[in-house]
Amino acid sequence: MTSEELKANVEKALEEIRPFLQSDGGDISLLSIENDNLVKVQLQGACVGCSVNQMTLKSGVEMTIKKYAPQIEQVINIEA
Repeated sequence: MTSEELKANVEKALEEIRPFLQSDGGDISLLSIENDNLVKVQLQGACVGCSVNQMTLKSGVEMTIKKYAPQIEQVINIEA
C-alpha cells in the first residue's frame, strides 16, 4: 500500500467516525501519518477536554482506522 492509499484509507475511517463525533458537538482531523504506522489526529469542538476522549480515541477511532489500514499501530491525539 502506498502512502497515498494509506492516507485515503485513514480518511475513509475518519469519515465513518465523524458523524458520531459531530452528533456530540465534536470533530476530528487528520494531522499526519508517520512511518506508515502512527496516525496523529486532532480532536476538536466538544471532544477537546472531554473526559472520555481517550476512550473514544482508542476504542472508536483507532479501531476503525485499523479496520481500514491494518498496519497502523497507534493513533494519538495532538492537543491544539
